[in-house]
Amino acid sequence: MAPSTSGAYPPSLSASEQEALVTTIQDWSIGNGLAVRPPPTVIATDADPKSISAINVPVTLFPSPFPKQCFAQAKAVQKTYNELYASVSRDEEFLAQVVKEVGDGDDFIRKLWNVHLKVKSEGYTQSTSLGLFRSDYMVHQDTSTSTPSLQVKQVEFNTIASSFGGLSTYTSLLHKYLAKTEYPLLDKAVTQGSLDLPDNSTAQGLAGGIEAAYNTYPESELGHQKAVIFLVQGGERNVFDQRHLEYQLARASPNIPVFRLAYADVLKHTTIANTSKRQLLYHLPRNPSKVFEVAVIYMRSGYGPGDYPGQEAWDARYHLERSYAIKCPSILTQLAGTKKVQQILATPRPSSTPSALSKFIKDDTNEATALWQTFTNIYPMDTSEAGLEARKKALDPESCLAYVLKPQREGGGNNIYRGAIPEFLKSIPEAHWGSYILMELITPPPVQNIILRNGNLEKGGVICELGVYGTCVWDQGSGKIHHSEEAGYLLRTKGDKSEEGGVAAGYGCMDSVTLI
Repeated sequence: MAPSTSGAYPPSLSASEQEALVTTIQDWSIGNGLAVRPPPTVIATDADPKSISAINVPVTLFPSPFPKQCFAQAKAVQKTYNELYASVSRDEEFLAQVVKEVGDGDDFIRKLWNVHLKVKSEGYTQSTSLGLFRSDYMVHQDTSTSTPSLQVKQVEFNTIASSFGGLSTYTSLLHKYLAKTEYPLLDKAVTQGSLDLPDNSTAQGLAGGIEAAYNTYPESELGHQKAVIFLVQGGERNVFDQRHLEYQLARASPNIPVFRLAYADVLKHTTIANTSKRQLLYHLPRNPSKVFEVAVIYMRSGYGPGDYPGQEAWDARYHLERSYAIKCPSILTQLAGTKKVQQILATPRPSSTPSALSKFIKDDTNEATALWQTFTNIYPMDTSEAGLEARKKALDPESCLAYVLKPQREGGGNNIYRGAIPEFLKSIPEAHWGSYILMELITPPPVQNIILRNGNLEKGGVICELGVYGTCVWDQGSGKIHHSEEAGYLLRTKGDKSEEGGVAAGYGCMDSVTLI
């Protein structure tokens, strides 16, 4: 795939052109906050004990070509996905069955569910939920027909800590800047106006979702000012991505106070009011006499077992979940984002029976059709007929090469690919196999690009993954949708020899699209 420019894309660069382009990207990135804190492998911790250093985020030198019809397809279906996952989060019976099916092999999922049951036993006081979602896709090239067709196929749906919205906005701006100032000057010039670079307002869109939830929360009965809490991990390297959302919220009028709170400090700096509503109160650490009522908790932590090293961390999650603050996400919404839910929703129906999807979106509607077009082949790994068939595929040294095995986890580095699947399954108890799903690998068309990572250039074939963000505010009781919007996009790119694509996990890089 290549954009409508003359010659090869991206163009070949001389050594001096590479140097000039890298310098421009590094300076622009630091000047505009397209940055991360460096990993210890780049700057040793003892060389930067006060964490004052920042480096440009791994990024492509050029925007990657992406089919225009696939981009439009992914964006058009996002509001339907918002409403689908809001509905899934409301179906406790459905989620209970999901937990039952994966819980034996997944202690983390089971513990999350137990927190929900504990809060349910005393009664939830807040019925409003906020979702900042991201649906991830790859372009699938179907070569089974005489004319190969392109469609986006869903890799996963994220309901918690959907990151890189802030950096995505600035990656798009970087490539637009380079298209005006640098690409036309190359010996093999990319002329100004030859690239189709869509606007990307993800930071504004995600902040708009938080603001919508904040405005849904009533004025404090206790006389405190309302606030938003960003619940973060200690030592967060991806801090600037989060800060861009904070800075966008700072533009709101009237003012919305935003505070960052490390997950480990939840019980130290928050209390729950002794009222029937159980309002969550935040005591400003630098001046504890200043108390704010937390309207929205935006979780950029708490998505994996590593955030729960002991019972105190689970007590903190219970503390938050039982409070009156609007959670992004609630535990039910977090559980709705498990891979098992994705597998169940994508399972084709026999012609005579309703699909699992029809519990939430009626079969044979335009909305259902649009969703089905994004689904890929996903199978359970349980002892059902479909699960036993999937186990055969996963254990066979030939057929396994077309699949990826996925646990119920967020973040990069958790999946098992192709030939590694059989040995992995043999290394864990068979009783735990049901907590995984088996997904057919998506076959993307070939793309070339150059990645700048930690000052070094990586050239060659790449694979691009498109994420489309959505924001949704809904009532868990009535199902009423207060707010639902598509909220911009993310493009992550990795070398075509890499299995994983997580930027924060060190596998992928930031990118933007040029539509073709």
